[in-house]
Amino acid sequence: MRTAPLDAATLEACISAAVAAPSFFNTQPWRYRLDPEAVAFEVRAAPERSLRHADPFARALHLSVGASVFNLRVAVSHFGWSPVVRLLARPEDTNLLAIVRLTGSRSSHPPGHRGDLYPMIWRRHSSRFPFSGRPLPQNACVELAEAAHMEGASLTFPAAEGTARALRVAADAEQRNRLDADRGAESRRWVHKDLDDPADIGLPQEVLGPQDARERLPMRDFTAQRHSERLPAQDFETSPAIGLLTTAHDRRADWLRAGQALEHVLLVATAYGLRTSLVHQPMEWPDLRQALSPDSDGTGHAQMLIRLGYGPEGAATPRRAPRVVLDMEEPEE
Repeated sequence: MRTAPLDAATLEACISAAVAAPSFFNTQPWRYRLDPEAVAFEVRAAPERSLRHADPFARALHLSVGASVFNLRVAVSHFGWSPVVRLLARPEDTNLLAIVRLTGSRSSHPPGHRGDLYPMIWRRHSSRFPFSGRPLPQNACVELAEAAHMEGASLTFPAAEGTARALRVAADAEQRNRLDADRGAESRRWVHKDLDDPADIGLPQEVLGPQDARERLPMRDFTAQRHSERLPAQDFETSPAIGLLTTAHDRRADWLRAGQALEHVLLVATAYGLRTSLVHQPMEWPDLRQALSPDSDGTGHAQMLIRLGYGPEGAATPRRAPRVVLDMEEPEE
């Protein structure tokens, strides 16, 4: 039974794993506080890193923090504890999104996920480049769906007709984003203009990726150009594999669960040697997000479209150092 406090090296490794999670535009909208007496992490939102136009209700922020919580769980398990997660523990403290308490030992409390995910945290990168036409293994699809289910979400892989429909909705959303001046300006603020920019947040030029020359896949243009023909373009896969991540409800806790499910899926995909990129544009427009509802009666809430396949490894995006995001003092009221 682990009861000793975290040593400095383990603490840094756990926070490094947490901040390696994906976040919308690589905003990294999180902070952490360690309660050494309870041996627990508080995972807090950093609202100053929210996107007012693209994410006005902070749904994507919650997904990002949820992904960070999952990485923290994986790291805690890797170092021999069992994480006990409590979401939205203090409703009056709206920035406190989760508490991850370290208890027990791995031998007495199963971690709740496959044991090889910790190294996948460092290998997972979004790849916004063309994939091959090689189909996904059926056993991988089954395990990816199980990973989402373990976190309280659902992952389905639509047939060709459903995939084509989802991509049409995503293309509509991408076009709207490009024509929206406020969203375009907001997007460009997170793109590094200088290839040697030392910033620890945002998106370097080398991770942006090309557009699909045949316009089948609506790859996000983070520079928000209104004339897509001026952007670099390549031929992408003709039959993309798309997973739809959904939740039964659409509350803040569901968004956090969806973020944990998303990262669980991405890490399992990485363990299978798959590359992934996120198609989030439809989630930024309420009517288009509703159009992706998996049920004819409107139940079920779309949280993310995930593109998967075999292809080049995406470049790593920068991350803030653990010392920058970890608060050892009481949070200010």
